[in-house]
Amino acid sequence: MPWDRNQMAARAAEELEDGMYVNLGIGIPTLVANYVGDKDITLQSENGMLGMGPFPYEGEEDPDLINAGKQTITELARTSYFDSATSFGMIRGGKIAAAVLGAMEVSEKGDLANWMIPGKLVKGMGGAMDLVAGVGRVVVVMDHTNKHGDSKVLKECTLPLTGKGVVDRIITNLGVLDVTHKGLHIVECADGVSRDDIIKATEATIV
Repeated sequence: MPWDRNQMAARAAEELEDGMYVNLGIGIPTLVANYVGDKDITLQSENGMLGMGPFPYEGEEDPDLINAGKQTITELARTSYFDSATSFGMIRGGKIAAAVLGAMEVSEKGDLANWMIPGKLVKGMGGAMDLVAGVGRVVVVMDHTNKHGDSKVLKECTLPLTGKGVVDRIITNLGVLDVTHKGLHIVECADGVSRDDIIKATEATIV
């Protein structure tokens, strides 16, 4: 069976190591906060929070505590707050070790399109462009295909790019792929998914 959203988030959490400062993008990446466990990871939100906790239980939400995706979150004993300028100073200054982001499309060269579909209402770029340019490692978490069954892992992105050659690893509902200079390399398959299943669902070159 392909992984569901929570299994994808749990797999992405395995990418994180003790001592890391990590930014989580909107969508599936926000779920990663629930799977950090005992690791000493500090989660950063570009709206001005360092030290995000997991999602609150129902009835314990604080409407003043939100992440960049406007979801209610919890704070930790070590949480600190600051303005957006300071937050983006951390990102642009290379202080954030990794970002886990969602995507609409990723190319075999590691190009990322995750902020707009032409003709649709868009809130804006958000912090995505700064993140892919400023962090040490970019991990993308997304479904392998769209709702029509078309691959989202492509030879070339068709949507406006967030960044060129910025993605290091792709985690989808079918498995884990690394971006190399020759193409994509399958690192791991989801339970019950074969290498052939991934190749069939991928337009990009797999080496």
